[in-house]
Amino acid sequence: MPSRRDSIADDLRRQITAGHLKPGERLPSEAQLAAHYTVSTPTLRDALALLQGEGLVEKIHGSGNFVRHPQRRTTYTGGRPSAWTTPSEPLRSTVHARNLRARAPLTTLLNVAPGTSLTEVLCITHEDRSPHSLSRIYIPRDLTPADLPTPADIATHLTELRPPLAEVRETARSRLPTHEEATTLRISASLAVLSITRVAIDTTGRVVEAALLTYPGDRADALFITNYPTEKRPPSP
Repeated sequence: MPSRRDSIADDLRRQITAGHLKPGERLPSEAQLAAHYTVSTPTLRDALALLQGEGLVEKIHGSGNFVRHPQRRTTYTGGRPSAWTTPSEPLRSTVHARNLRARAPLTTLLNVAPGTSLTEVLCITHEDRSPHSLSRIYIPRDLTPADLPTPADIATHLTELRPPLAEVRETARSRLPTHEEATTLRISASLAVLSITRVAIDTTGRVVEAALLTYPGDRADALFITNYPTEKRPPSP
């Protein structure tokens, strides 16, 4: 027999799927919903947390719970510096850059001494008004473009480096978001994110970029392609 939490989540899920509760619509207050379903507020919040984790409901602190608009799925293609998601239409981005001094774990990622001057580029993509993904890119200060860099500027700059790039290492894993990530992306703390750490290395062995990319799991895929060499066979006699 399903628990009250699951029954409430099932009922709200059906209403959202059937269109009785429409995208962008504000749900009744948690107190009203708890009274409607004759449950305690903690039980009601547990039910809403299930829907938040599925990406069906978005909780905006100070405003309430809202039915989420369907999220556009993006694909991380990887394999190059400053690789970017490839949605059908570009997402709006806000970019902020600042200079800082390296400390752990950046010293390990970039293989630099503590205190080394770096540039951090923070990029948050948006679909309409909803945050979609979060990226932090770190570059040694002496390699940073003169003007305020964007991810595209960084990608262009790195391809023009001498010595050129030799490899890009990427580590992908699924995990729960940090409090900062959940707040910035306006997602439930129970919604898994796709976390990608990317490191670009030139032919001298120097790390020229480290990026920490965070994509909510309800809107992101990672695509990895391996090409195998094919041996050309001589034509049959």
